[in-house]
Order: sequence, then structure tokens, then C-alpha cells
Amino acid sequence: MTTPELGQAKIGYIVGGGLRENLRARLTIPADQVQEGSFVTIYSGNWVFYGLVTNLQLGATDPRFADEQTESRFAAPIAQSLLGQTLYTNVEILPVLMMERGPEPGSEAYRKWQERIEAGLQPERGVLPVKTVPFHHAEVFLAGAGDIGEIFGKPEAEENFVVGYTRETGHPVCLNLDRFIQRSAGVFGATGTGKSFLTRLLLAGLIKRNRASILVLDMHNEYGFDDVASDSGLRVSGLRSGFPARVRVVGLGRGSSIRDQAPDFHLEIAMKDIRPADIELLSGVLNLRETTPTTLEALVSTFGAENWFREFRAMRNGAVIETEEGKRVAAPDSVAAWANQCGVHPMAAEGLHSKLSVLFHRDYIVEQPAVDGIYEIVRYLEQGQHIVLSFGKYEQEVDYLFVSNLLTRRIREAWERQTDQYRTGKAPEPRPLVIVLEEAHKLLNRELAGQTTFSTIAREMRKYYVTLLIVDQRPSQIYDEVMSQLGTRISGWLGDEDDIRAVLAGLAGRETLRGMLAHLQPKEEVLILGWGVPLPIPLRSRRYDDRFWRELLGDVVIASDSQRAMKDLGF
Repeated sequence: MTTPELGQAKIGYIVGGGLRENLRARLTIPADQVQEGSFVTIYSGNWVFYGLVTNLQLGATDPRFADEQTESRFAAPIAQSLLGQTLYTNVEILPVLMMERGPEPGSEAYRKWQERIEAGLQPERGVLPVKTVPFHHAEVFLAGAGDIGEIFGKPEAEENFVVGYTRETGHPVCLNLDRFIQRSAGVFGATGTGKSFLTRLLLAGLIKRNRASILVLDMHNEYGFDDVASDSGLRVSGLRSGFPARVRVVGLGRGSSIRDQAPDFHLEIAMKDIRPADIELLSGVLNLRETTPTTLEALVSTFGAENWFREFRAMRNGAVIETEEGKRVAAPDSVAAWANQCGVHPMAAEGLHSKLSVLFHRDYIVEQPAVDGIYEIVRYLEQGQHIVLSFGKYEQEVDYLFVSNLLTRRIREAWERQTDQYRTGKAPEPRPLVIVLEEAHKLLNRELAGQTTFSTIAREMRKYYVTLLIVDQRPSQIYDEVMSQLGTRISGWLGDEDDIRAVLAGLAGRETLRGMLAHLQPKEEVLILGWGVPLPIPLRSRRYDDRFWRELLGDVVIASDSQRAMKDLGF
């Protein structure tokens, strides 16, 4: 807004500051009506400045007035007058953006100004980074709905999604979904701060606005079908309930169920699709030795890239036979016999076979799947559908690492192929894809980041229309190079100093933002910053409840609503 809105709250006036330091403003209202992180506007001549309150500081014209309780020595009217004259509160404001106000709308000067813009003699008015400072005593206001809409966009715009509300005034703040999916993003917060709810809220917005296809690697079976909130005991709608025609729930392994409900189809991994790199990724969780790559290379050399896993699985570990001379030797179908033939240390081969037994006995790994589940997932995603891969009973880290990396490797190959065909004019433009990765530090830590497909996606796949949405409670354990590639970051409260530092790494004004992040409430408050928003801002996040679904879908009644209504009626 180029002028203050009717009823917009004036909070003070500028008394100092500079470009290389925060601005200082004297409050004209009680200090408890302004909070750290408040979004404010400053009207100064031909410019409007937009900034955030970063600190509040009590002051006095003379220290004695602050030390003495004048209200106990003087009559109430006199004491109040003295306090108003001698004690004050200053706020520090981080100026982030500014915009030219232009002449008064409707005036002759405004008409000429518009003509110059239309003739190309003057650039159109737009939001710019701060390049100057307001004058002394410029008025400071809490941002109104018009200011929020000017900076963060209008809620009704197709590319915008309301992610939360300003804490003091309750004005809606939008996230630009088109910018959000252009780069990888992260949702962070300590355990219990509502990361999964916030992620579901964002995904529902992306699905509703049809901005990208979504693949959720659902380690804890939270996203597909309805759930029950652990803190309130209330039913929480899953994405499948909200979008039954657009979301497919996939269960890992034949005959698997999720919360006693059958998935849309099952995913089985064909043995021929397993590559040595998928096994090497499991070095940490399976405690594999340094000799593992050599043994795997010998297996591929002997049996081929598509047959090595099946053949190695069929070998007997420790099997021996007795020769005619009574000597015990390795059986022909044993691991040791193969190792001796191929020049591999028998103990290294037997050790690897023993440690891979956890995969050899997984029933979701089969020689010949009933259907090519990975192909089906890729096909659905290409067609604009959304996939929630629920791991069901397989909640161990080894399953999550193995399946998610293998699946995304195939997806990466498909999207790279589509993009190359598009750039040569042989295919339409690929549909953007967002891969949601929970417990991200297990796949993107310093030890594994260089080996996983996810690290490649975070660094390079933006140009191939694939980005990550990582969800984690320990961002400090994610590899620095991956964190630096994140565009938009949304964080709830974090108690660990290293985690706070990791979320803010690479951003300007880190020390200022650190205070805002550290002072968030444990629930329903987030700090959103980065590529998807013009400036950092703390918000009261939307609640992921029935009201949210009604606002998102209009009058459509989702499954959980109807089920609850039937229960209330006694059915």
C-alpha cells in the first residue's frame, strides 16, 4: 500500500539507524503491543519501507526515572505524566524492502507519472531491496492487509497459498507455490512442533492448485490415510481422503495394509533392479566392511548387473561337503566356492552374504513382481497423479534407505530422459515433481550425501524439474552442501543451537533471524524465509483440521467428515 490503510495501527516514528545497521523507532504505544518479528511499514516521502521488528529496548531520559517508582511517590495523574515524558521504548527494525509510492492517485501528477511509465521513460513501480533510509520521524505502522497482499501476494491468486497469519493482526500470508517448487525446500522443527501437519498442509495446497506431482516417502504411514493426532486424539484427514481421485497410496510388499486399509496397489522390488550402489548406501546401517565394493564388483562381473543379487542370494553360506579322502571343502553352491573361483577373499564374501540376509528375507524383494510397481509409480507421476509410498510394517532404517534411494534413482533417470527429449523438441515439457523426504538426515548426512540420489537431486535436478521437500528435526545433521541448496525454509521451534545455525546458514541477517527462530512458540508458530517469500516472517501457521479442508475444497465433504457424522448419528 502506498498510503496507510484506514484503521492501520501507528506504532511510532524513526529516530535513528542506518543501512549497515537496523533502524531505530520510538514507540508511541505500549511495548507489549509489539512483538519481535512484527511486520511493519514506514512511510517516508516518496518511498514505503517494509521491515521486521528485531528487538525492543526500554530507555529513560535519566536513569533515575527508571530506577525510582514514581507512581508510589506521586498522585496517579502526575506519575502517569512523568512516565510518559521520561520513560520510553525503542524498537529495532530490519529494513528489507522498499517501494516507490508515486503521486497521489487521481491527481494530475499521478496521471503524468503513469504516462511516463507507459512510455518506458520510467520503470514501473515495484518492490526493491533497501538502498536508502527513511528520514527522521517517518511514521511506522504495523503492516495492514493491503501491505501483506502487496508483498506476499493476494490469497485468491492461483499461484498463491495461505500458509499462515501474522501474529498480531491475523492477516493472511501467502507462499508463492510456483517459486516454492522451483528449488528444493525444507520443513524443520523439534519433535512435537507439528512438522508433519505443516507438510501435509503444504502438500494439500500443491495438489489443489495443481502445481506439481508429488511423491511422498511416508516412513511412518502418516500422509495417505486418516490418522489420529497424538496430542489431541482427534482424527486427522489424510491426503487420500481429501483428493481420492488424485492421490494413490502404495503399500510396500504384496498383501501389505496401512492402518488396516488396503492401498491402491503394492510395490515389489525386482531383484534385477538392484545395483551395487544400492547396497553400498547401506554401509552404515549394515556395518559393511571396506571390502564390500570389491566383492560386489566381482559379483557383477561374474553374473551380470541384473542377475548378481539373485545368484548371490541363492548361494549357501558356510556350506561344506566331504571329499572321498575325508577332507571338508566348500560346497559347489556355497559362497566360499564362488569366492575361491573369482579370487575374492572367502571370509569377506561370506560376511557380506550374512549381512545382506536382512534383504534376502524381505518379501518385498522378489524375482518376478506381479506388476512393475516402479514403472507404475513413474507413470502416475508423469500423468499428474500423486503417490504416497507407505512403508507399512517396514519401518526399519535399512528399508527406508534401500527402497527410497532405489526408487528415486529410477525416477531421476526418467525425468532426465524426458527433459532431454523436451529440449530437443521430441516431447512436451516435463511436469514438475516434488519428492517429500522424511527423516532426511538419515539419507543426507555427511557420510551418505555423496552416495544417495537425493543429494544429486538437491544439487542438480532443479534443471530437470525435480526438487526435494525435506522434513527433519535435526537439520544440523544434514550435509552443509545440501542445506545450502534449499530455497524455501519453514521452521518451527528448535531448541538446539546447532540446528538453529543450520537452518539459517547462508542467509543474510542470520543473527537477527536467530532471535526470531529461538523465540517461536513450541506449536503453531513458524518462521518462513527464502526463495518462496519476499522477506522472512514469523507466522501463526494454519491448523490442519476440518476447517482447513472446507476452506481448501469449498463445500466438498471429505471422508473423515462423513465418517464422523455417521458415527455421531449412531451408525
